[in-house]
Amino acid sequence: MITFTPLSGAARSSQTAPLCYLLQVDDVRILLDCGSPDWEPEKIETSRAHWEEYCQSLRDCAPTVDLVLLSHGDLQHSGLFAFSHSRWGLKAPTYTTLPVQAMARIASIEEVEGLRDEQDIGDQFQAAEGEDGSVRPESEGQEETAPKSITKSGKYVATLREVQDSFDSVNTLRYSQPAHLQGKCQGLTITPFNAGHSIGGTIWKIRSPSSGTIMYCVDYNHMKERHLDGTVLLRAGGIFEPLARPDLLITSADRASVISSRRKDRDAALMDTVTATLSSRSSLLLPCDSSTRVLELLVLLDQHWNYSKLRYPICFLSRTASEMLTFVRSMMEWLGGTVSKEDVGEDGTGHRRQDRKRRRGDEDDNEDALGAFSLRFRHLELFPNPQALIQKYSSKDPKLILAVPASLSHGPSRQLFCSFAAVPDNVILLTGRSQPGTLGGVLFDRWNDSQRTETKWDNGKIGSNIMMDGTLKLRMNSKEPLQGIELEEYLQKEQAAREKEAASQAALARQQRILEADEDDSDSDEDEDEDEEDEVRRALGQDEDSGERYPKRRKGEDGDGNEWNNIDDEGLTKQLLSFDIYLKGNVSKATSFFKHVGGQTHRFRMFPYVEKKRRVDEYGETVDVGMWLRKGKILEEESESDDIKDYRRRQAEEEMKKAALEPPSKFVTTEVEVQMSCRLLFVDLEGLSDGRAIKTLIPQISPRKMIIVHAADDPTDALIRSCANIRVMTKDIHAPRIGESVQIGQQISSFPISISDELLSSMKMSRFEDNEVGFVTGRVVTSVSSIIPILEPVSVSALPKPVPAPTGAQAPHRLLGSRPPATLPSSTMIGELKLTALKSRLTAIGVQAELVGEGVLICGGGAKYVGASDALEETVAVRKTGTGRVELEGNVSDVYYVVRKEIYALHALVAA
Repeated sequence: MITFTPLSGAARSSQTAPLCYLLQVDDVRILLDCGSPDWEPEKIETSRAHWEEYCQSLRDCAPTVDLVLLSHGDLQHSGLFAFSHSRWGLKAPTYTTLPVQAMARIASIEEVEGLRDEQDIGDQFQAAEGEDGSVRPESEGQEETAPKSITKSGKYVATLREVQDSFDSVNTLRYSQPAHLQGKCQGLTITPFNAGHSIGGTIWKIRSPSSGTIMYCVDYNHMKERHLDGTVLLRAGGIFEPLARPDLLITSADRASVISSRRKDRDAALMDTVTATLSSRSSLLLPCDSSTRVLELLVLLDQHWNYSKLRYPICFLSRTASEMLTFVRSMMEWLGGTVSKEDVGEDGTGHRRQDRKRRRGDEDDNEDALGAFSLRFRHLELFPNPQALIQKYSSKDPKLILAVPASLSHGPSRQLFCSFAAVPDNVILLTGRSQPGTLGGVLFDRWNDSQRTETKWDNGKIGSNIMMDGTLKLRMNSKEPLQGIELEEYLQKEQAAREKEAASQAALARQQRILEADEDDSDSDEDEDEDEEDEVRRALGQDEDSGERYPKRRKGEDGDGNEWNNIDDEGLTKQLLSFDIYLKGNVSKATSFFKHVGGQTHRFRMFPYVEKKRRVDEYGETVDVGMWLRKGKILEEESESDDIKDYRRRQAEEEMKKAALEPPSKFVTTEVEVQMSCRLLFVDLEGLSDGRAIKTLIPQISPRKMIIVHAADDPTDALIRSCANIRVMTKDIHAPRIGESVQIGQQISSFPISISDELLSSMKMSRFEDNEVGFVTGRVVTSVSSIIPILEPVSVSALPKPVPAPTGAQAPHRLLGSRPPATLPSSTMIGELKLTALKSRLTAIGVQAELVGEGVLICGGGAKYVGASDALEETVAVRKTGTGRVELEGNVSDVYYVVRKEIYALHALVAA
């Protein structure tokens, strides 16, 4: 049975982002995507933020998830994965493609650093630590400790280290690479396919032996772009065969009611606006993301700069821009469009391309060529923050600025907007719709409301730019250095904290030295020592009633009371005595520790030895867990290679330099009033399929059941109405809301069993789709060495013996010479006959076939089998009369047997 529950991004929802869904296949719980909302909306209508319900649901189910699949590398699909993995116990195996892993990491780092640089996020309770130092999720310790998972700011933002560690644990796959899962997910097979829209974007195919094929297909693009190819769904001959006819299709319908304008018109509008603005000595601000869709913008702008010979700078404000471009240049095999791996050259350095250019003798074309060298972006300049941009370029210099994030909710794009929007003739160019409630969403709504009905963004037309007017109040978060009294108070607190920390570390070290000394000075040990001394005194004849008490030797003293560390070498040369160890002091005058009746006896110094006592309890010797952890850490550090040690050393030095350079600061929130005087334009560069493509592709996929997600009310209804008008399209369509569960199919219990080698060698298997099926009869036996039962062949002795006929019963009459009746073997044909597939197979071997009427295929008339006169006699009709029933009607001829053979080949024949 399949159970689907949207946690966020459901159908008929005003908040279509982020995307996160819980899919349960029998007993396996799969989390599809784990996106994050925009943490800085302009207004929160209620006392509780809209993401609280989603985050609480994700936190509750995170420890129980068995598998995580990520489809795209932006924040809407992968933004909350790092926080959930680090603090909510989302430790299930996670799969995605290599570019999605890299891009999601970069997008998360950009968001984490941007938010934590402007406001105090606060530290969340990360995990409960056991006595052995191990980390356990909060859910395991809720009985002992109250959950402390509410951040001070109400925003669930991970740390930089948590982001790195979380995405390091992700498993990566290539396109069309099936992964057969193990453990609790045993039996499931997942396969990623190209979805377009973003580099590494994935359509997931999940194959279950009990529930069939499930396809998760959201945010795809069928059109080829400059840096990406279109989705693999659409091929020249129709739908890609491995993705056709799934048992369940989970798809997004956010743009089901949208008609996109032509790509040529969109590019022309964008480039004309850019050129006209820069030529008038004004600037443009393009809010963009930090990892995925910005690549299409960079390639488009770079091509336009090279073609038009523009000399204006392209400024990209992002902390992770350099790292992102480095990753992309190393993943050329994932790119497409005009940027392909063939342009790199045989050795990856472009030597083959250089040779081709030298032969052609065209040096200018070498500079303007596309391919891998278009990712060099000669006109692009990277800046980590707006301050670095202002230091190099004046606000009056014309330039094109790409700033993150696209929503203008925080970071460089928001800081630049305040000063940028007040300059007349400046242009703010939006390339995508932001989440509702953010500054980017507010600007998009204002632009769309100002357009005429026929030029709105979803009617297939390019709108015009509008002049902004009025004022806009914004809340700005910033970090300012401490000064004056605040700085003195901060330094005093830091000094007190350092002294307290030093005292606690000293106390901890002293306590640890005591523990590691492993000496037991308890009263019981002292009593044992006194008993031993009494025995020695009795052996020497000492009277116990004399009342004399002998002083006990302190640790570090010899029998004369001299300390070992303070013994001088006086008298060393007076007596040259032979000892096993080097001794100092006047050993000839040493007296015995015990008195003797007959007077003083000579004694010699002994090696200072302290017997170590072992601590034991009722379970045996106690183990110092802390000591083992420290030793394990030391061994791990010693086993690391020199490169890793150098990397850690450099990283520590950089952190120390960064901490030293950053002065003490505080977070400040101010209200600013922005005078709007700039122009505003929206050009759709989201890279998603529009409503016409969605309504054409889904009927061709022809799923048996479908679930609609990630859509508002109007797009959801539009897609349902479109599917209802198609006769062959399924009517089993669901559009669940947030938290609403949809159950599909019946509960099936599956049990693992192992087939013996003897039985496996005698089985006859038939291939059906991605599986091989066969009929088997055997006996189930259990083994002591394995918990999985084994299926063995049935021996002759184990077969039931025939029941003897009763006495006096007459044997059945049989004709002389006849054989006894034999039971014919039965067979089962698995699969569903598609007349179109049968027609293609017959045409390939030279048998003519035509579809006539409904569900009837007429076969015959091929020159190889049929003559001109008897074409009608050798014609065969194939009919589908019902579910699982196929009729083959016609005269016995060569065509009949050929058609029957091809029908058998389209099924898996299982013989009993």
